[in-house]
Amino acid sequence: MYEYLEGRLSMRAAARLVLDVHGVGYSLSVPLGVAFPDKDPLRVYVHQVVREDAHTLYGFPDEKTRNLFRTLLLVRGVGPAMALGILSSLPGQTLIDAIASNNHARLCSVKGVGKKTAEQILLDLRDKIAVFGLATNAAPLPVTMLSPARQDAVAALVSIGYKERDAEKVVHKAADRVGESDLNELIRAALSLG
Repeated sequence: MYEYLEGRLSMRAAARLVLDVHGVGYSLSVPLGVAFPDKDPLRVYVHQVVREDAHTLYGFPDEKTRNLFRTLLLVRGVGPAMALGILSSLPGQTLIDAIASNNHARLCSVKGVGKKTAEQILLDLRDKIAVFGLATNAAPLPVTMLSPARQDAVAALVSIGYKERDAEKVVHKAADRVGESDLNELIRAALSLG
């Protein structure tokens, strides 16, 4: 029903953003670590899921990422929450490469994706990647590839008002100093650098 929403970014959290479109705040579930353009107004490509008990909007920075999300929904046993989780762990080109190279282990590294689901993804999507214009020689999607700890730290900083680009810079510096094993320590170090 919706192609995209365009408005002012009102709030950003780890896996959610609120887009103010002429006074109406749209809550969108978004993949962790995906960078949205730093501009006003912001255009977010959406996918709507309507269920008996909820209407949920999923947001993406571009059509290719949204198409990849929709492609994942074609897999038996993969719903919107799992598709979003997969894109959070294996953004854009990383996921495409894993499917193209038949990499079970890479898919199984995603929380909630077991061996059977990984096999189903590979079986169902191996031939569909090219159909959706996501061939392995396509340009990488504009996403920031961070480790899970760095993604969480960046999301924490963004949720308290940092711009995503600035948050990534200080998190990288902090990780070089204190490592990534303790998320709280990483966030404290990033705050001291910011």
